[in-house]
Amino acid sequence: MSKVYVTRKIPEDGITMLMEAGYEVDVSEKDGVMTKEELIGALKQKEYNAVLCLLTDDISGEVFDAVPTAKIFANYAVGYNNINVEDAKSRGVLITNTPGVLTETVAEHTFALLLAIMLRIPEADRFTRAGKYKGWAPLLFLGTDLRDKTLGILGAGHIGQRVAYHGVRGFDMRVIYYDIAQNKEFEKEYGAVFKATPEEVLIEADVVTIHVPLLDSTRHLINAERLALMKPTAYLINSSRGPVIDEKALVQALKNKVIKGAALDVFEEEPQLTPGLAELDNVVLTPHIASATEETRGKMSEIAAQNIIEFLEGRTPPNIVT
Repeated sequence: MSKVYVTRKIPEDGITMLMEAGYEVDVSEKDGVMTKEELIGALKQKEYNAVLCLLTDDISGEVFDAVPTAKIFANYAVGYNNINVEDAKSRGVLITNTPGVLTETVAEHTFALLLAIMLRIPEADRFTRAGKYKGWAPLLFLGTDLRDKTLGILGAGHIGQRVAYHGVRGFDMRVIYYDIAQNKEFEKEYGAVFKATPEEVLIEADVVTIHVPLLDSTRHLINAERLALMKPTAYLINSSRGPVIDEKALVQALKNKVIKGAALDVFEEEPQLTPGLAELDNVVLTPHIASATEETRGKMSEIAAQNIIEFLEGRTPPNIVT
């Protein structure tokens, strides 16, 4: 009987699939992120044939070596920057992910963040709950209209394109974008205008939303110099990966009104926040929940499980990273 280790409790959909396929499934009993030492210790307990890991797991050569019988690590995420791909290749370990399923949900959350910061909804909610609301006033919590504003997209992949859909179809926004490759179909569909550099997007956009993977080339994509290029009336949204923004520089930019506001679902040193960030009124913060709907997280569980099942049954998993 093949054995599968799951590094943290996930929706039961995938666990049930693995058990119904006849596998022995062990799920970490820790209600939290396992340290690398804890993970290595757990993997050494049995001769596991597959590991279902999460984006919070630090997977490198030491981990692969702890369980040499496992030749597939199925990441419960679209991104896989938590995994040392070269270490996996050198050991003949297959890495899979859960692409596609997140697109709609993350795009919706991104737009929720955009609406929340531009219309000052969290501020108004705190104000009302605190008993400070004394009646309608003409200047109370003035926000910013989305209609006719310029939506700047950094990274026009599936999620970036879906955010553009909401902006253009729902709010009559104009779209400009930067990506490593120009996309004529995207431009035709949404009237999007390609910009050759991130700087051109930052200078022109009223709201900038980031949808890039975390690579060496995208780490601190947004830094103090680039924040200074943005309009003082502009907003910054990030639902991709925290380290694409220099968070210390962002805190200073928000404090000094270099930009009007920001909304973040991810952070540079998760789960820690850069000092001062949480105290700012002109920022909206959510705890890495852009894909957190029952439907999407359940489907992610199923896809990760299916990748394992296909591999253990001698077939090619549908979502191979490397």
